[in-house]
Amino acid sequence: MKNFFFTLFILIFLSACVGSSTSGVFGTGVSVALDPRTLGTQIDDSIMQKNLSARLALTEKKYFLQISVKVLDGRIFLGGKVDEPEEKLKITKMAWETKGARSVKNNISIKEKFSFKNTAIDILITSQLRTALILNKNIKAANFNIDTVKQITYVFGIAHTEDEKREIIQEAKQIVDLKELVTSILLVSDLSRQRE
Repeated sequence: MKNFFFTLFILIFLSACVGSSTSGVFGTGVSVALDPRTLGTQIDDSIMQKNLSARLALTEKKYFLQISVKVLDGRIFLGGKVDEPEEKLKITKMAWETKGARSVKNNISIKEKFSFKNTAIDILITSQLRTALILNKNIKAANFNIDTVKQITYVFGIAHTEDEKREIIQEAKQIVDLKELVTSILLVSDLSRQRE
């Protein structure tokens, strides 16, 4: 419980340091008034960013300093370094589960020992699935992130219909070296911004 209050205190302290002239999308010192987003969108983005940052810090204290979170118009951008590939995927999943998330761009790198063979197989699986999604006219490939770790492929994203979701799973099952498929695919109708 003591850790919870400490983390909460740090988040409140840091958010209090942010004024109307912050380093934002356009760089340091740009006023919120020059931001092309509506004030409502800016507030929504700020709430999403603080919400995800707090959830990450509560999950693992080290994420507070190691992971950067930026939100722009419901699109979440992650950066930093983690020790294991599973951590990267867990953080990606948490980002997708953030209310109002429209997309997630994960630039988190892994401090793991490098294995050329395993990395090559993972890259091949990801490339094959990405190509299959692009070539399938019933799938909007840009709406999905694909990560493969140790021949387990993780697909995160937003499908327009249940049929699109099924087609993605079908495409993935056709890849030879794939050992397991883990999906976290939301439907457009499930998004909070669509309901408003």
